[in-house]
Amino acid sequence: MRYFIELSYNGKAYHGWQIQPNAISVQEVLEKGLSTLLKEPIATMGAGRTDAGVHATQLFAHFDTEALFDIKTLIYKLNSFLPEDIAIKSIFKVKANSHARFHATSRQYLYRIALEKNPFNKEQAFLLKPKLNIDKLKAATKILLDYKDFQCFSKSNTDVKTYHCNIMKAEWSLVENELHFIIKADRFLRNMVRAIVGTLINIGIGKIEVETLHDIIKSKNRSEAGFSVPAHALYLTKIEYPDSIKLKIE
Repeated sequence: MRYFIELSYNGKAYHGWQIQPNAISVQEVLEKGLSTLLKEPIATMGAGRTDAGVHATQLFAHFDTEALFDIKTLIYKLNSFLPEDIAIKSIFKVKANSHARFHATSRQYLYRIALEKNPFNKEQAFLLKPKLNIDKLKAATKILLDYKDFQCFSKSNTDVKTYHCNIMKAEWSLVENELHFIIKADRFLRNMVRAIVGTLINIGIGKIEVETLHDIIKSKNRSEAGFSVPAHALYLTKIEYPDSIKLKIE
């Protein structure tokens, strides 16, 4: 039987989602918890991988097991077993061929920029001291929607077959004393969101012109784009799936 598990986590203590040979990851901790409670080796497949230090307010993974269990009880036990920085939200049955990664239709990220020093969000948002031109930020952000190939924002030496991504939404909003950047796409390249935000910041502070973003994207060269903003202010916030993946309960 295949199940989807929905979780959230604070990524500060982890070297990303995916299991690493010499570093602790969210996937490793989750699999240990599931294997212990279900009394059999459990492997998970996540909807995507977040980099070291990146958070997720929503991430899905799937796992297979023939063990019998009560879902509410397992959620309760998992939340008791797992460290405080990982929380299980739900577990539900899906069709045998449902895949947490390949069947996801969209993923959405949030990046938080603090506009003033605040001791209560120093580990949740990126404090940016130079003043940003919001109009330039928004104008440059609209340019992203005109393109599909985002190789210029991808981490070098990445093993992918295509650099094409369909960006469905990219927008900025002012939330109290923070600027929030929300971006939604069918898929993302490694380091893509952090590189996009760094490039947009360079435009917002006047380091490069808005129209230069066209040339940066067309270059397909990571060195032409801006810096990668710190990981601690990036959040994977939403993953969407077609309803057809769920197993109908008679």
